[in-house]
Amino acid sequence: MNTGLLSHGACAAHEMGSWHPECPARLASIQDRLIVTGLAQHLEYIEAPEAPISALVRAHDPAYLEMLQRSIPAEGYHSLDPDTLLCSRSWESARRAAGAVLEATDLVIGGGLHNAFCAVRPPGHHARPGTAMGFCLLNNIAIGVLHALEVHGLERVAVVDFDVHHGNGTEEILSAIEYGGERVLMTSFFQHPFYPYSGTDHPQENMVNVPLPAGSDGTRVRAVVDEIWMPRLEQFRPQMVFVSAGFDAHREDDIGQMSLVEADYAYITQRLMDLARRHSEGRIVSSLEGGYNLSALGRSAATHIRVLAQL
Repeated sequence: MNTGLLSHGACAAHEMGSWHPECPARLASIQDRLIVTGLAQHLEYIEAPEAPISALVRAHDPAYLEMLQRSIPAEGYHSLDPDTLLCSRSWESARRAAGAVLEATDLVIGGGLHNAFCAVRPPGHHARPGTAMGFCLLNNIAIGVLHALEVHGLERVAVVDFDVHHGNGTEEILSAIEYGGERVLMTSFFQHPFYPYSGTDHPQENMVNVPLPAGSDGTRVRAVVDEIWMPRLEQFRPQMVFVSAGFDAHREDDIGQMSLVEADYAYITQRLMDLARRHSEGRIVSSLEGGYNLSALGRSAATHIRVLAQL
């Protein structure tokens, strides 16, 4: 079994100020942990290409993409909202992040990789069709899903999002009528009420949203996975599984108030591995979303990757 780790130096070039929790050190924390644990030597490292515009417009409005490019500052920062800023390298970083998911999708479907983790930033699951939001510029996972559907012709693709925040952008993009119902199923849990205050008001039938109160721990989350997620996923029989891997539900991460630990991420990942083995030829592409306590992020991501690589 070969597990790919896709990234690019440009993903660390995007930065939004020394005060910002979504910082370049997040990627270094993951890489350092992979080295310390010995996992690094077992992974296939692949440099992420820049995503072509033709792939981005499946998920995003062309006018929005043009606005992003025009807004890139020569120096300093350009603020899109109070939490989401651009620097001179942000457009390249975002295209590399999306490109990692596209490349991973091609390699996993083509058999070059069994599965893959994309260690990229900026994250993506809040990015809406025409709006940046919540640290996110391009919706990396949605771009990958639409690539799998339209380029590779898959009929059923699942998205699993275990970030502490609801993936509102991914839901909005993938709820579109031409992809909904029979072609895409998205399962998620998230702290509620909490940013972005979505996911509970009349979601589409292909969205399995499970809001959880602050303080929810691994016992509660594992019950959600086993009793709510898995029956729907088994019924759906996905041909590929995409994961929005946010690690900010960890008990040490102050951005949220949930109480997961590394063993919970291992449990979720193993359940997805079992699902993919039964229905998807083992095909999983996972991409980094949240996770802002650097120690907890490094440990949790390494645990997730260890299970993907079955080490």
